[in-house]
Amino acid sequence: MMPERLFVCTPSKLSSYEDCPRRYRYTYLDRPSPQKGPAWAHNSLGASVHTALKNWWDLPPQRRVPGSLPTLLRATWVRDGYRDEEQERAVFQRALRWLEAYVAELPADFEPLAVERTVAAKTAVLALSGRTDRIDQRGGELVIVDYKTGRTGLDGDDARGSLALALYAYAAARVFRKPCHTVELHHLPTGTVVSHEHTEESLQRHVNRAEATARDIVAAEQALAGGTAPDEAFPTRPGRLCGWCDFRRVCPAGAEVPAREPWSAVESAAQGQSSAESVAQAGHRPQ
Repeated sequence: MMPERLFVCTPSKLSSYEDCPRRYRYTYLDRPSPQKGPAWAHNSLGASVHTALKNWWDLPPQRRVPGSLPTLLRATWVRDGYRDEEQERAVFQRALRWLEAYVAELPADFEPLAVERTVAAKTAVLALSGRTDRIDQRGGELVIVDYKTGRTGLDGDDARGSLALALYAYAAARVFRKPCHTVELHHLPTGTVVSHEHTEESLQRHVNRAEATARDIVAAEQALAGGTAPDEAFPTRPGRLCGWCDFRRVCPAGAEVPAREPWSAVESAAQGQSSAESVAQAGHRPQ
């Protein structure tokens, strides 16, 4: 008897199904895939900052100076989704301040083990791979670092409950043959770091969760192939995320949720940051 084929996936693929099976179908199964909505400014911002940090680490150590950051960010800047040039310029300056504050806190002799590194592992069910923002080595153990430029109010539960971070840790330990239990979220807008130290048991629980999701996906795909209606095999999960969904316009359930403007997340973040700064002078959450 031939063994079952491993389910090839990334953490984002699994999370997409967990968030909404129908969005998973639109993204990974329907061909042609439904036309997506407009580009999101917060995605453009996140991509720009992540790439600028990657290129920062690619520089020789002697060139990693704050003065290089404007050039690095400008070279990687993604312009899509902003309301107008005025908003885009304001967000660029905000992102530059985040980067300057972040690198100013880094030890002068610090060097990460890996940046934008793909790690992979196999289980009895999964052929898993994913790209980490950064992997550090501290005291003989690996640490998974994930940059965040969105929502405020991150805490240890966000790090503990992240399927992606746990799977990165699980895979990194196997790629580098070193223990990896600590995962960190580095929130650039506030300069905060939240972390969680997994055990082997908690990592395995996340792997079990990923395998269960993969089995659900395979079962839904088999039902679809057997004649089950697509929307029945891959139902929607209406909720607050529908307003941000790329496929809101083609999904009957999602269309009932008020649409978000492509730039609304960066505008809300700016207002929240201003409020926090005012409070600080007198005497915070996106993904």
